[in-house]
Amino acid sequence: MMRGLVLAGIGLPLALFLSGCTAVPLTEAGTLTSYSQLSPAKGKFTKSRSFVDGQRLATVRTVAVMPATFSFYAVSRIKAEQDRRLVANALDRAVCVALSDKYELVAPGQRADLTVRAVVTDIVPTNKTIAGVSTAVSLGSSLALPVGIPRLPAGLGGLAVEAEAIDRSGSQLAAVVWSKGANSITNNARVSEVGDAYSLAASFGKYFSRILIVGKEPKGPDVSLPSGQRVKSALGGKPKYAACDAFGRSPGLAGVIADKVGAPPQWTDRQR
Repeated sequence: MMRGLVLAGIGLPLALFLSGCTAVPLTEAGTLTSYSQLSPAKGKFTKSRSFVDGQRLATVRTVAVMPATFSFYAVSRIKAEQDRRLVANALDRAVCVALSDKYELVAPGQRADLTVRAVVTDIVPTNKTIAGVSTAVSLGSSLALPVGIPRLPAGLGGLAVEAEAIDRSGSQLAAVVWSKGANSITNNARVSEVGDAYSLAASFGKYFSRILIVGKEPKGPDVSLPSGQRVKSALGGKPKYAACDAFGRSPGLAGVIADKVGAPPQWTDRQR
């Protein structure tokens, strides 16, 4: 009996993962300086086309992060400005904090060797009703089964972004067109139209920052331990550079709890 429950607890999440993942196409909005140097599309669940000039990035010391914007199409997908701002802040905050490991971050308008700018090109809204049901089922099953049932493989959201880093002369040193859909296993359901886009924005920020830090396209997941300044920022502490405070502080442990119980991100995210 117990063995059957264990097998069911393991097999069901696997089946849901294989069937429950939003497909988000790569979307170009025409905001990059150039698309000609981007690589062919890669990836199945996380898709990307990228370019990076590692040799020229090696001379960079200071970086300014411009606030992320939205394409006309992305705006039409999410009407509430507060929701769009949540996604943009999560993306910019992730970029700014991650880049602080290697570079000095300065405010936009100050003299910088490199300027980073991102545009959200598409958002697949999360179905709030299904997200609420998923949370209830997941929390309830965790009390009855050895392994809790993940969220329902329906109503999942997604995100598409394009971003670039340009030097003082306006030359493109790195660029990426990226998209990813939420899945039933790694993305908790949150009762908000941007519940999934919010968490995926942070994922993109870390991905693009890694390209800029290592000077090449990442191969596989980042398994390195986070730096002390990243841990401090993740817990809601003061960032290493004041420029990153423009994007608000991380919700910290309150955000982790809110994520687990399906609360909307605006309940805990301290925006500026």
